[in-house]
Amino acid sequence: MRSLIVDDELTSRIILQKILSPLGECTIAVNGQEAMEAFILAKKNRMPYNLICLDIMMPGINGQTVLQHIRGIEEKEEIPRASRVKIIMTTARDDSKTIMESVIKFGCDSYILKPINKIKLLSRLKELGLI
Repeated sequence: MRSLIVDDELTSRIILQKILSPLGECTIAVNGQEAMEAFILAKKNRMPYNLICLDIMMPGINGQTVLQHIRGIEEKEEIPRASRVKIIMTTARDDSKTIMESVIKFGCDSYILKPINKIKLLSRLKELGLI
C-alpha cells in the first residue's frame, strides 16, 4: 500500500508513519502544496497512492482545498469512485460541521480525530478495504 501523509505537525506525521510504514511505502508532505505536488507526481509516474491521510487544518492550503483539488483531478480523468485514492481526514478539533462538509461536499472516505492511535487507524483501513 502506498500512503501519503499530509500534516503540518511533526508529531502527527511521526505517529502516522510508524503505523503505516509496515504496510508499505509512505511519503510525507508538510503542507497542502506539497501534498498536491506529490499526488500529481505519483499519478504521472503511474504509482498512485492507495491512501492519503490528510490534516484538515493547515496553514496556507488547507486539507479541504487539497481534497477538493484531488477529487477534481479524479473527476476530470473519469476515474471510477471505487478506483480513487482513499482519503482519511485527520483533525484535532471535534468540529462536526467541518468534518461533515469534507465527507459530503468534497468526498473524503473517512475521518479520524487526533490523537491518532493504531487501533483506530487500522480499523478505518479495514473498513475501506485497504488491509
